[in-house]
Amino acid sequence: MSNITPPDVSAVICTMNSISGIKECLISLRDSGVGQVVVVDANSTDGTKEVTEEFADLVLRDSGQGLGNARNIGIAQTTGQLILNMGSDNVLPAGELQKMINYLHEGNFQGVSAQTRVAGENYVATGLNVWRTGRFPEGERPVIGTPTLFEANLLRSDPYDPSRRHSDDSELCERWTQNHNARFAISDAVCLELGKSTWSEVKIRAKTYGISDHEIYSHGSASGWGATRKLKSIAHPLVADLITPLKHSTVPEALRSTPFLTIFTGYRYLGWIERTKKIH
Repeated sequence: MSNITPPDVSAVICTMNSISGIKECLISLRDSGVGQVVVVDANSTDGTKEVTEEFADLVLRDSGQGLGNARNIGIAQTTGQLILNMGSDNVLPAGELQKMINYLHEGNFQGVSAQTRVAGENYVATGLNVWRTGRFPEGERPVIGTPTLFEANLLRSDPYDPSRRHSDDSELCERWTQNHNARFAISDAVCLELGKSTWSEVKIRAKTYGISDHEIYSHGSASGWGATRKLKSIAHPLVADLITPLKHSTVPEALRSTPFLTIFTGYRYLGWIERTKKIH
C-alpha cells in the first residue's frame, strides 16, 4: 500500500438536494486526482443530479432506505484500492487526500478521517470550529466520521449495516474493531465544510446526532446493555459536545463558545427526545 496515490482511490458521495456545495465538492475531488467518483443520489430536485452527471464517473439512484444503504450502493460499484466517503458539502484542498493515504499506510490503520473545518468567520462558524477542534483532534480513535478513507477490499466485503439510517459510521467502526481488530484515526489532513455556518444548519446537525444517539441506544439496549453502559450513552452528548471541547479550548475561546456549545448540546438531546417520542 506504500505506493498508493489518489488515482487509486474511489470516492463515494451520497446526495439529496445538495446544490449548495456539490459542485465544489466534486471539483475538489477531481483536482485531488481521485481515480473514480461515484455519486448516489436520492432523487434530488434542485439541480444536484445534473451537476453530478457532469463531474462524476457514475451516478446511481438512492433507494431511500437510509445513509448506510445508500453508501453500500456506491461502494459496490467502486474499483479503487481505497474508498473515500465524502459528504456532499466537503471540499478537499490540494494535497490533503495524499496526507490521508500516507496516514493510513504509515499508521497501519484500516480507516482514517480528516480534520474538518467549517468555512466562514461568523459566530456559528467559530463555535463549530472550536467544537470540532476540541472534539476531533488528530490521533487514533475508536470511531471516525466523514470524510473517511477505508481499505476498499475490507469495506466491500463487510460494508455498512443497511438498517442504520444515521449511526452508520459508529456501527461500522465498532463492528470492524470486534471482527477484524481494525484501527482508526483522525489524520493530519484538513477538509473544509461549506454552507454550515447558520443556526438552522446547527439545529439540523445537532438533532440528527440526537437521532443517531437514539438509534445507538436502542440497538445497545436490545442487545443487553447494563445500567452503566446506558448511563454512558446518555451522558455522551454532554461530554462530547460541551465538556470535551471546553477542556481543549483557551480561556477566551471557552468564554466565547460556551453559549454555542450549550445550545448545540441541547439541540442534540432534543433530537434524541423527539425521536423517542415519535417511535413510542
